[in-house]
Amino acid sequence: MSPQDPWQLRISDDDRHRVAELLREAAAEGRIDLTELDERLERAYAAKTYADLVPLTGDLPTQQPVLPAHPAGSLPASAGPRIDTSLAILSSQDRTGPWQVGAHHQAFALLGTVTLDLRQAVLTVPEVVLNASTILGTVTIVVNARTGVVVEGVGVMGTYTETRAKVEPDLGPGSPVVRVRGLALLGTVAVTRKPMPGERSRRRLGR
Repeated sequence: MSPQDPWQLRISDDDRHRVAELLREAAAEGRIDLTELDERLERAYAAKTYADLVPLTGDLPTQQPVLPAHPAGSLPASAGPRIDTSLAILSSQDRTGPWQVGAHHQAFALLGTVTLDLRQAVLTVPEVVLNASTILGTVTIVVNARTGVVVEGVGVMGTYTETRAKVEPDLGPGSPVVRVRGLALLGTVAVTRKPMPGERSRRRLGR
């Protein structure tokens, strides 16, 4: 008999109230507006399983887990596919929306462009290593305010850098870390911090 998927377990009224409280706190802090609060609260009280709650709190910092403990790899379908490699040769490769990132991801662009948007991605480990390299191409990595970044790559007649953030970092002890390594030969590897899709920056840095 296969183990029961914890994401499909029925939730209790206490679970719904706990998520509702997290949403109200997020609205009080200015993370979501009142219209979005009403929409998320309606979905929270209508939720039936733990998987229904994931989209409601996945982009918010929380001090306690919304979901029950679950074995590694037992993520719901809404988390997207697990992808370990991104390759662009005389072409482009974009990773956006929900997708899963494991402990290591390989990205390479040869006369092409790779974009890795991690803002809605599920990082399955606390620290992800991105081996991002390019030759005469571009690799762009986008993270949200709550993801730490360590850039260790090297540019050879090229650029390997973290660009100016478009939203203030909001890091805490439980923030995931993305460590970026590799080589930019006559090309560019750039990491940039942006608001979540559909969310405006409340105050841009340096302005």
